[in-house]
Amino acid sequence: MTQPISSCPCGSQRLLAECCQPIHQNPSLATHPEQLMRSRYSAHVLGLVDYVVATYHPSCEAEQYREAIAESVNSQWLGLEVINSEIATDVEGYVEFKAFYQEGDDQYCLHERSRFLKEVVDGNPQWFYIDGEYPAPPAVEENKPSPVVSDKVGRNDPCPCGSGKKFKKCCG
Repeated sequence: MTQPISSCPCGSQRLLAECCQPIHQNPSLATHPEQLMRSRYSAHVLGLVDYVVATYHPSCEAEQYREAIAESVNSQWLGLEVINSEIATDVEGYVEFKAFYQEGDDQYCLHERSRFLKEVVDGNPQWFYIDGEYPAPPAVEENKPSPVVSDKVGRNDPCPCGSGKKFKKCCG
C-alpha cells in the first residue's frame, strides 16, 4: 500500500489537502489561472485523467482526446517551475511554466505559456485551459557554442512541423 502524498506536487510547499486537492474536487475554487495550472500539473502527477479532461475549455472537446491525455498524464512528472502568471482581462489569463518529466531514460522540459479562459458554470466563474504556445528560445549570443539538441521529439514538445501544437496532437 502506498503512502498518501502529503506535500502538494505543484511545488507550492503546502499540503496537498490545503492546496490543489480542494480544486481537484471543485475546479471553480481556482480563483487565478495559476491555481488551475498548478492543480492540472498535480493532477498529472496523481493520475487524475478525469480532472485534466474536465478542466480543458469546452471548445477543446478534450473528451475525444482522452486517450492521448491519459498517456500524457501517465508520464513520470519530476517538477514544476512557474515563471510568470497574469490575469490579462476579466476572462483571460496566462501562465508561463516549465514542467519536467521523464520518459524511459530521457528527461524533458515542457516550456509553455498557457492561456486560460474564465466561463460561468452553474452560476460560478471557473477557469479553463484553452491552449498554449511555446516561448521562443533566447537569442544565441555570438561566439557562444550552441546547445546540443536531441533528434528525439517528446510527445509534449513543440511539433517540428512548425504548427505550434504539441507533437502528440499534431504529427505524433
